[in-house]
Amino acid sequence: MARAGSAQTGKRRRTFRDESGRTLLDYPRPSVAVDVALLTLVPADDGYALSVLEVRRVGETGWVLPGTFLRDGERLAEAALRALAAKAGVTGLSPRQLQVFDAPDRDDRGWVLSVAHVDACPLEGLEGRADATRLVSADSPGRLPYGHGDIVARAVADLRDRYLYAPDPDGFLPESFTLRELRQVHESVAGYELQRDTFRRAMEPSLASTGEVSVGGRGRPAELYTRA
Repeated sequence: MARAGSAQTGKRRRTFRDESGRTLLDYPRPSVAVDVALLTLVPADDGYALSVLEVRRVGETGWVLPGTFLRDGERLAEAALRALAAKAGVTGLSPRQLQVFDAPDRDDRGWVLSVAHVDACPLEGLEGRADATRLVSADSPGRLPYGHGDIVARAVADLRDRYLYAPDPDGFLPESFTLRELRQVHESVAGYELQRDTFRRAMEPSLASTGEVSVGGRGRPAELYTRA
């Protein structure tokens, strides 16, 4: 049965030759890997710590990002989901493409292109993760092979860009929250303290008041908001 979404399945591929008469098989081809930087916030004394998920290397020492090599006929998105499920025991996410890392010497196993993906989710979304995983500081992910440190750095920069003007776009907070809670999340992503009034003015156009106030917290009740 033909596989949906694959235009070439069941069709005979024509033999392509370029202007010099060479076919595609006459050119060296790199392996293609898919690596996923999965970010989350871990509770810390001063709020939260931006963290990245790593998996233990199989048969070797050290840690890496969840990743895999692309299989014949497989889409990149499918490989990213397979890597998260098989290597980290994480499902139910939707990683998006981040960047292609193509330095010829980035991987000591050979010529490997990495189509890096990124996703972010609340810590609750990782409750079923595999035992051979860990969450470490995204700013200090350790000495990772295969250029994975560069992938983490790019993923963190991407996340910080997304949080400049939109209130918690990845849903680290529940549906309703106080401005203080929102600022704590954004400060944890940014890596530094944010000016309270400036932050409020930047976020308020994208927020809607619920008409309710927080209960059970320290201090007087605070107004609850939701994303507009």
